[in-house]
Amino acid sequence: MPDFMIPFSDGPKPQSIRRVAYFSMEFAIAQPLKTYSGGLGFLAGSHVRSAFALQQPMVAVGILWKYGYYDQIRKADQTMDVQFREKQYSFLQPTQLKFQIQINHASVWVTAYYLPPMIFNTTPTYFLSTDLPENDYLAQTICHKLYDSNPETRIASSILLGIGGAKLLEHLQFTPDVYHMNESHPLPLAFYLYHKLGSVEAVRERLVFTTHTPEEAGNPRTDIRLLDQMGFFDYMPLDGVRRITGIADDLFNWALGALRLAGRANAVSKKHQEVSERMWQGYPDICPIISITNAQKQAFWSDPILDAALAIDDDIALAARKKTNKQSLFQEVADQTGDLYNPTVFTLVWARRFAGYKRADLLLSDPARFDRLMTNTRYPVQLIWAGKPYPFDYGSIGTFDRLVHVAKHYVNYSVLTGYEMHLSRLLKQGADLWLNTPRLTREASGTSGMTAAMNGAINCSTNDGWVPEFAQNGVNSFVLPEASLNWPAHEQDAFDADNLFTLLETVILPMYYEQPDQWLGMMKNSMRDVVPYFDSDRMAVEYYEKLYSLPQGLTGSVESASG
Repeated sequence: MPDFMIPFSDGPKPQSIRRVAYFSMEFAIAQPLKTYSGGLGFLAGSHVRSAFALQQPMVAVGILWKYGYYDQIRKADQTMDVQFREKQYSFLQPTQLKFQIQINHASVWVTAYYLPPMIFNTTPTYFLSTDLPENDYLAQTICHKLYDSNPETRIASSILLGIGGAKLLEHLQFTPDVYHMNESHPLPLAFYLYHKLGSVEAVRERLVFTTHTPEEAGNPRTDIRLLDQMGFFDYMPLDGVRRITGIADDLFNWALGALRLAGRANAVSKKHQEVSERMWQGYPDICPIISITNAQKQAFWSDPILDAALAIDDDIALAARKKTNKQSLFQEVADQTGDLYNPTVFTLVWARRFAGYKRADLLLSDPARFDRLMTNTRYPVQLIWAGKPYPFDYGSIGTFDRLVHVAKHYVNYSVLTGYEMHLSRLLKQGADLWLNTPRLTREASGTSGMTAAMNGAINCSTNDGWVPEFAQNGVNSFVLPEASLNWPAHEQDAFDADNLFTLLETVILPMYYEQPDQWLGMMKNSMRDVVPYFDSDRMAVEYYEKLYSLPQGLTGSVESASG
């Protein structure tokens, strides 16, 4: 058997042990492997690490992005620039498999690269590529950039992932019991399975779907005729597409199609389940949406020395290690910005993907109070921002650049580039406070706060995403009062900013400097409370028990309901 063949593809198995194929547009597995943009990838990376640790029979399928997402660099004035640079991976194994898929009525050659499990302790993972000499340049570009700005290229990448991934598994002689779509990106898979299996009922018995966001960008709507032309529906006639999905609109809603063709779906936190049910309550014939809260692999993300100090309740060792980790972060800060930070000074970090609803610049909404915070000599503050906007989201890039310009006025305020796995680890290990500021109901989960807590950073957040399931205000976290969802966005922002400044000025900073034992106690509570529930081993087990288990009482399909 070739080295790249799936090790558990043959032989009898108990009915309860279902073989799973996990399709995701991005995977954050290791810093050198640039196949991710943000939280979706970080989640997928932890999932495949836990599947490996638990010896679950799962295969992961993604795309090998030739230029990654992008490299975040600086212009001459320190503002952000975007660079697309070709990546090379000697640790990926070419399978030499080649097969064809149809995109825009043209044949496109596909190959795959294999990531063996023992390289990064992941489940067997395959990365698809069209970067082959047999293809013309346009076909080669399908796998060039993660989330390409060209709509047709993004559609083509979804066809590559969904249909190309299914065909790859056939060439590997692996027949999954469950096909798991991580977000709606691989939705063409559903139409391929329909042609193969012959009915919506058969598809729904095998297909599950994870919805990760209520945001429009994660729930695209596309001209149905463009999708039809591109082959998104595996060349099913449009009347058949409308019949089995129940979507009569000319704008095809990907997430709605997934919810009608999957047998079950899951939201990524309990609050997100509530939001999702409200979002879709007016749509008939969707599958059940359960809640499986996101999590991260603690053994991968946490600091073993910090964990050892916590295990024996050694406060001196715990504080000393946190100080050492802050110094490691500050070396990166100095290297990037020239700012020299003090490990005894309170350090606040805001770091995640830049998007409007996440409000990276919330603290800048009141310049006078911000200046008072940054120039406070009694309770000094060091403030770090980091994150990668979508490379063509000029509004979010403008926010990043605004932060950079303001940083030039303060020696204790820095904006870092290159927010990938390595920098993410440094920031979480070095932060005293991990700040999370999404508008309520907009953050489906927000897993960065989990790994921050694992590294002794205390969360300060609006009460959204995973936070309601974890946070005990004043015990293991700081939670902002909830703004009314009936207020316009600018009033919610003003309310949250005012409460954040007040919390920092009157509670958080006095505690850090005047009650260090209480601060250390909160830090220890946070580290203890985040595991095991927010360790991805729990999440991976729940996927098997709740989403991958044999279907029971699936709701009737649109096809059967509409004749």
